[in-house]
Amino acid sequence: MTLNHHVRVYPSSETLEREDQLAWKIAEVAADPVEVEPAVVDMIINRIIDNASVAAASLTRAPINAARAQAFSHPVSTGGAGATVFGAALDHRTSPEWAAWANGVAVRELDYHDTFLAAEYSHPGDNIPPILAVAQHVGSDGRALVRGIATGYEIQMDLVRAICLHAHKIDHVAHLGPSAAAGIGTLLGLDVATIYQAVGQALHTTTATRQSRKGEISTWKAHAPAFAGKMAVEAVDRAMRGQTSPSPIYEGEDGVIAWMLDGKDASYQVPLPAPGEPKRAILDSYTKEHSAEYQAQALIDLARRLGTENPALRDPANIDSIVIHTSHHTHNVIGSGANDPQKYDPTASRETLDHSVPYIFAVALQDGGWHHVDSYTPERAGRPDTVALWHKITTAEDAEWTRRYHSEDPAEKAFGGRVEIRLADGSTVVDEIAVADAHPLGAGPFARENYIAKFRILADPVLEPAEIERFLALVQRLPELTAAEVAELSIIAKPGLLDAADAPKGLF
Repeated sequence: MTLNHHVRVYPSSETLEREDQLAWKIAEVAADPVEVEPAVVDMIINRIIDNASVAAASLTRAPINAARAQAFSHPVSTGGAGATVFGAALDHRTSPEWAAWANGVAVRELDYHDTFLAAEYSHPGDNIPPILAVAQHVGSDGRALVRGIATGYEIQMDLVRAICLHAHKIDHVAHLGPSAAAGIGTLLGLDVATIYQAVGQALHTTTATRQSRKGEISTWKAHAPAFAGKMAVEAVDRAMRGQTSPSPIYEGEDGVIAWMLDGKDASYQVPLPAPGEPKRAILDSYTKEHSAEYQAQALIDLARRLGTENPALRDPANIDSIVIHTSHHTHNVIGSGANDPQKYDPTASRETLDHSVPYIFAVALQDGGWHHVDSYTPERAGRPDTVALWHKITTAEDAEWTRRYHSEDPAEKAFGGRVEIRLADGSTVVDEIAVADAHPLGAGPFARENYIAKFRILADPVLEPAEIERFLALVQRLPELTAAEVAELSIIAKPGLLDAADAPKGLF
């Protein structure tokens, strides 16, 4: 069963024993030796495939080139064999914290891997790069890796269920630092006290503002979760050396909750597995069929269907207005409620366009689909008929869609909306969608074959056919892998591909 832990702020005059602190409770879950259930193991395999898919698709993009160059500027650290970096030869290694950095950027760059949305939002697959990097460095086997990843997903998603960050303009990776540290603790079989210290430091160093996802969104959007993973690795190393961290990090009167979140009167109920309870959270997460913000997934599916069924909707001359009635979060983060002029700017960055549902809906409506590269090119964004249609699209908050967005009932939890299209002749087209087609309750739920198909499509331009088959055969034996085989759990680019990529010079 799940235990709800009451979390509030404690003034310094009121003692809060560390065993009663949220960071300690997280550490207890991480240290619990409970086995991972088969369904969870299968989903972990799916998500490692998913991460490799989107990393392959981004191997030569500028942020990945920069992060990879930074990583390889650092030699393998003492204490282990180092870790692999996506695209590079398996024997070309770097320190685990820098592998977590480079691979974390590759996984997040296209905004194309798994998601979980509740009180906060998250991409829990961001836990995999740091946990895998440490596993390779220290020589962990597949079973230990599975256990670590199960913890990373569990802790991040449980925090996301209970504690909202974005309302206070704190970036969502503040839940990732603690979860990755906890996952690494599970991987290594660390004791509760050590994991507790690592969780505290990881949280303390990964709280930052949401400006990284506001206005003209920069390349830091992909680096932010990678930084959290890197900090988690370093926090575990420091804790293993007997060093302590700020405490109580969540509940202290000068702690994260009091000054960055809901303030001194805050109160949360954080759900965590009871002792001996399997970690199943990953089963509640969902991946992306399309390379865009998750709240846009269902709306892409609706737009492609509407445009295919009624091609006249693709011509802005036939459209008076399009209003997408949706949740508070979708309206205010990726909709017109954000009040970001950049969301309607044809010259905006890719990072901005994938956070603009008016743009995304316009392109999906016209093209009958979505492509992780072609849908974002300057030429596509600047096409006059698209710009004209795009500027006729707005969003509006709808109380019922907001309620469904926050519902804890999986059967009614929804991330879509209702679209009202007013045509130039005065008639209207109204349609709605609750969840994306790829969602477990959608029209085409993703299963293993879909993850493999996504990997093959995205990897084909950059990996040799034999490498695609090698990786897929290896990852699907995950819980049986030896330490030597875990060390090979990466993807190798086609010969010469990375040599042709621009590797900018920096300080290192």
